Amino acid sequence: MSHPATPRVTRPRTVLAMSGETRAAILAPEALDRLARVADLDPRILVTDFGADDPAQRTGLRQAEVLFTGWGCPPLDPAALSAMPRLRAVVHAAGSVKHHITQDVWDRGITVSTAATANALPVAEYTVAAILFANKNILESARVYRAARSRVNLLERFPGVGNYRRTVGIVGASRIGRRVIELLRPYDLRVLVHDPYLDGTDARTLGVERAELDILAAESDVVTIHAPELPDTRNLFDAPRLALMRDGATLINTARGSLVDTEALVKEAATGRLNAVLDHTEPEVLPADSPLYDLPNVLLTPHIAGSQGGELHRLADAAVDELERYAHGLPFAHAVDPRTLHQQA
Repeated sequence: MSHPATPRVTRPRTVLAMSGETRAAILAPEALDRLARVADLDPRILVTDFGADDPAQRTGLRQAEVLFTGWGCPPLDPAALSAMPRLRAVVHAAGSVKHHITQDVWDRGITVSTAATANALPVAEYTVAAILFANKNILESARVYRAARSRVNLLERFPGVGNYRRTVGIVGASRIGRRVIELLRPYDLRVLVHDPYLDGTDARTLGVERAELDILAAESDVVTIHAPELPDTRNLFDAPRLALMRDGATLINTARGSLVDTEALVKEAATGRLNAVLDHTEPEVLPADSPLYDLPNVLLTPHIAGSQGGELHRLADAAVDELERYAHGLPFAHAVDPRTLHQQA
C-alpha cells in the first residue's frame, strides 16, 4: 500500500529587503531567531537599495530563493530581478504589495504572500471603537461635560444617542471591511455594505444588506470607508455625497485620504452638521492651518489605526508562518492573486 510522499522540508535562502526602521520595529529578536530556524538567512544583509555596491549583498541576492520584505522595500523592477536569478517567492511582512511588486514579478512566475490579513485586524478594531463611540456621541458629550463641570441632563442634551438599532454603512467588503462586519455581529446594528464585487449570496453569508452608495450615505448613522485607492474611488465622498448624509452622522476614514474630498469635508464639518473620525487624509499630513485639527466634531489621528507598536510583531509572525509553509512545500495561506490585486488597497 503506497502512502503520500512527505513534503521535503528545506531552509530556503532568504534575504531581508526593507528599511532599517522597519526591521527594527517588526523583527524583534524572537522573530529573527525563528526566521533563522526556518530559513537560511544572513541577518547582516539588509537590502534598502537593490543597486547598492555591496559584494555581500550582491552574493546574497544572487543566491536568494525568497525575499522577506517590509515597508521601505524598493520596487522589484527588471534591474532588481536580474540580480536575483533564483528568486521564487516574496513574503511581505506588511499590508499592500503595490509599492514594490511590479508586473515583472508576475511575469517571472514569482509567488507573493502578504501579511495584509494580519494588518487588517487593528484597523478593524479602531473602526469598531470609532463606530461605537460615534453612536454614543462621545466627542460632544465629553465637550459638554467639560464645559458644564456639573451634572448634564442626558435625555435633554442627547436624546438620540446609543448603538441600539442604528445603521452602519460599510464602503468596501475588503479584508478590513469584512473584519469590521465580523466584529460588529454582537451588536444590535443594521449593517449596509456597498461593494461592486459583493453579490447577494456573499452579502447573506456576511449577514449584511447590499446598498447603492448614495442610499448607504443617506441612511447610515455612521459611514466607514474601506475601499481601495483607485482612479474610480478618488473623491468617492465628494460634496454631493457628503450632503446626502444625515445631520449628526459620522464619517470614518481609515482607508486612503484620496477617497474623501478634503475641502468638501471641511465645509460640511465646519457647519457642525457632520462628524468625522479621520486616520487618513489628503494630503497625508494636513497643513498646520487646516481647520480639521481644531473642529470639535472631528477626531483626527496620525495614521495610527494600522499595526503599531506590539501589533507589528503580529505581522512578523504571520510572515514567518508563510515562509515556514513554503519551506514545507505548502502553498501560501495568504498568497496575492495578481488578477484581483487592482481591487485591493
